[in-house]
Amino acid sequence: MREKKCDRCTKTATILYRVRYDDSEKWFFVCPQCWPTISQNNPFYVYGGTWKARKKR
Repeated sequence: MREKKCDRCTKTATILYRVRYDDSEKWFFVCPQCWPTISQNNPFYVYGGTWKARKKR
């Protein structure tokens, strides 16, 4: 099982969302717990996909 760290809280997770949430236009991976905070009422927010621990086969 693969894991990655959330770019905001640094906790490891098996599902992360690839997003842009500031004016730097960099992509970040955020966990489901951090996601609502950065996505709501954010003019810079862009969803870029979901990273999952288990790949599709």
